[in-house]
Amino acid sequence: MTLDAYTFLIILSSLIVFSYVFDIAAKRSKVPSVIFLLTTGILLQLAARYFNVALPGLRNILELFGIIGLILIVLEGALDLELKREKLPLIRKTLLTATLTLLITTALIAWFVNFWLNVPYYTAIINAIPLAVISSAIAIPSVANLTPEKREFIVYEATFSDIIGIIAFNFAIQNPTVGLGSFVGLTVDLVSIFVISVVCCLVLLFFVDKIKSHIKFFLIIAILVLLYSIGKKLHLSSLLMVLIFGLMLNNAVLFLKGKLAKYISLQSLQSEIVQLKQINGESAFVIRTFFFLLFGFSINLQELYELDVWVLGFTIFTIILLVRYVYLQFIARVPLIPELFIAPRGLITILLFYSIPAEYAIVGMNESVLFFVVLLSSLLMMMGLLLTKNDVSEIPNY
Repeated sequence: MTLDAYTFLIILSSLIVFSYVFDIAAKRSKVPSVIFLLTTGILLQLAARYFNVALPGLRNILELFGIIGLILIVLEGALDLELKREKLPLIRKTLLTATLTLLITTALIAWFVNFWLNVPYYTAIINAIPLAVISSAIAIPSVANLTPEKREFIVYEATFSDIIGIIAFNFAIQNPTVGLGSFVGLTVDLVSIFVISVVCCLVLLFFVDKIKSHIKFFLIIAILVLLYSIGKKLHLSSLLMVLIFGLMLNNAVLFLKGKLAKYISLQSLQSEIVQLKQINGESAFVIRTFFFLLFGFSINLQELYELDVWVLGFTIFTIILLVRYVYLQFIARVPLIPELFIAPRGLITILLFYSIPAEYAIVGMNESVLFFVVLLSSLLMMMGLLLTKNDVSEIPNY
């Protein structure tokens, strides 16, 4: 059975409407919308099989949505962050938290995968890194109703986790053996992308100010996607560019001083940022909707009955939770509720998993394991958000 154009449009439009309803339901019920979307994707898969609907391979489409979604969601988070002197301790703490929890979680997951599936430790590390990264695509939209302090902690941590995860993943793939030269190359990479990012972002700010056409925001987003993609082709950590652009735009008063202030109007940027936030937010919503629907649709349901999938999924989830608990409680010494619970895996995990070279793929580590970890971490986040429905003064360790 094949779908005609109008039937296809009816389905697409209905899915966006359902996603909007899921978003409202998520805010009221504290159940993450990703759970609704994944479930809907699985139901659509069953319906497609029942009606014998033929669909092309979804992996490339899923990866495309994932890349665009990652860019839009990191930009969305950066546009809400303010850089102030009093925020420096928070930035340092979240950067350290994101880095150390990612590295420790990666090491422990890799050890377990190495033990359980009997694969080389280096291969296990490459497969473990995606599972150690917090997904800003799920975390950022889910914390809108938290207090500003807690929301900022989670937004910074999730964004840093995405960026550091990508850096670590690229570093692991490019360096089968680690030596001094590996870290020199990494330093050159980071310094290069930082300098390039600042220059490109200043040019983009100039465009935002000077372009008077009503279509300039999608042009800006398209340029960001272009620069990100070129950076990835050159094996640079180009997500940092997206973060820097968002921070510079939302904190333009800190960067546009002296001669720069003569060429770019701060007042004009302040009025433009409101429209960019709205357009970017709505675009991210649509992309995120179809990404998780397609991921749910593409899951091999037969693999969910395999013992290895359950053992790997639950053990990896347990490692993630234990590492986070120990770090937040005894090292970072930050409140556990809801920070302990909000460490979802999602878009970035799936995207990095699809980027694993064929020679490092592990038969037992499949999309069903990812599905388990994404689902369990989303349910855990739901528990944390449900706890915050109470009067915060009555919650211990809040």
